Amino acid sequence: MRVIIMGCGRVGSELALELLKGGHEVTVIDKNPTAFWKYPPGDEARTLVGLGFDRDVLEEAGIKEADAFVAVSSGDNSNIVSARVALERYHVPKVVARIYDPRRAEIYERLNIQTVATTKWGVKQIQLMLFHDRQEVRESLGGGDLVRLRVPVPHHLVGKSATSLNVEGKILVAGVSRGGGGFIPTATSTLQEGDYLAVIMAKEGMGLLDELLAPSAEHH
Repeated sequence: MRVIIMGCGRVGSELALELLKGGHEVTVIDKNPTAFWKYPPGDEARTLVGLGFDRDVLEEAGIKEADAFVAVSSGDNSNIVSARVALERYHVPKVVARIYDPRRAEIYERLNIQTVATTKWGVKQIQLMLFHDRQEVRESLGGGDLVRLRVPVPHHLVGKSATSLNVEGKILVAGVSRGGGGFIPTATSTLQEGDYLAVIMAKEGMGLLDELLAPSAEHH
């Protein structure tokens, strides 16, 4: 992919490095020339000094041929303006903007701009860590509304169907780790001692999962 990143801070720099590792073509724009040595985006990245919503700068960066545009500067307004220019004027296929204000993020999602609301995501992650430290939270998805957990199979579920924990719209057992390997469970898959479950669930289903994993839930 040909990716343009607006903002060479910690996130922009790290994203550029990871994309370069994956063999992608990266151009990084920042209005501050010192950003490129403070947070180096990688020797293979192309760097441009300028405003990420300036059309001349964008066209010099190759916006007309870009596959993706990511706005991760420190300002919500700059991120949204540049993202809208990339999407609405240049029709870049994938546009993502980081937004600190979660209320703004919801508005811009309606404009078909994918947003990463870091404040909202962080709050949900902290809540999960505070109240559900028994389970290992691997990541959150969908702005924190979905979470992926790695859960050890309790003794009372050994021999039961791996899909018996599924609850439509709330809990999905997406995989089973066993003896150094793993598989996607079917209706006939049974759980064994020492298995771990990869569970994807809606945030509001956490209490329900706790009930299903508890010994008292053996009748489910």
